[in-house]
Amino acid sequence: MFSHLVRPDATQPVGVAFTDRAGGHSSGSLGPLNLGRLDADDPAAVERNGATVAARLGLDVLVALDQVHGADVLTVDRDFLAGWGPRHWLGEAAGLPALPRADAAVTDQSGIGLMVRVADCVPVLLADASAGVVGGAHAGRAGFDLGVLPATVEAMYRLGAREIRAWIGPHVCGECYEVPQEMADQTDARHPGVAARTSWGTASLDLGVGCVNQLTALGVRTERVDPCTLTTPGLHSHRRDGAGAGRQAGIIWRVS
Repeated sequence: MFSHLVRPDATQPVGVAFTDRAGGHSSGSLGPLNLGRLDADDPAAVERNGATVAARLGLDVLVALDQVHGADVLTVDRDFLAGWGPRHWLGEAAGLPALPRADAAVTDQSGIGLMVRVADCVPVLLADASAGVVGGAHAGRAGFDLGVLPATVEAMYRLGAREIRAWIGPHVCGECYEVPQEMADQTDARHPGVAARTSWGTASLDLGVGCVNQLTALGVRTERVDPCTLTTPGLHSHRRDGAGAGRQAGIIWRVS
């Protein structure tokens, strides 16, 4: 169920989890623990998957986003939560209101699981445990390039964060993320060090390195817990499975 899990305790009142494909209720190529793709899955199965994960983490509420590969950041405050229930993360496909359109979320509220859903893009979870501020960002190529991580860090600063730590979760690695040479060159010109080569010798991008570089420049201490999604059968991968790929999630929360 989890490729990486850090439960909160007295010294670290922040929980961090990255899910995998196992331990859920979906069927077919999407994998048992699909936390997205309601367009291709039974919404009831996805709901059960989310409820199972939330129960294992001790959470009543998950907050998900309509991720559009941008750099907008949602602040989840008391006013937002007043209109958000335990099922709202499922969105319109389950007959509920549309999800907020953003690629990152931050909060200083406790007991709320911020969820970033991916199938090759980079999920980045962030926290200042002392300040009680957490964030989650969906750093695909476009969002990374547009600055979703600096925008997330800035939004956390506005909530009182000062010393931020980040966890970079599973994503397609630089040896597998093939892109056109021109795209690699242009992206590297804006973010030096992100260009790489695939294991078969073609142009690629290493977004994990790019995220580390960007966060380090912002003074954020990072930890990589990021096996390659494409080459790890226990993880969802759009590049490997195409339309049959489910979604895993990075989830971060704070306790009182």
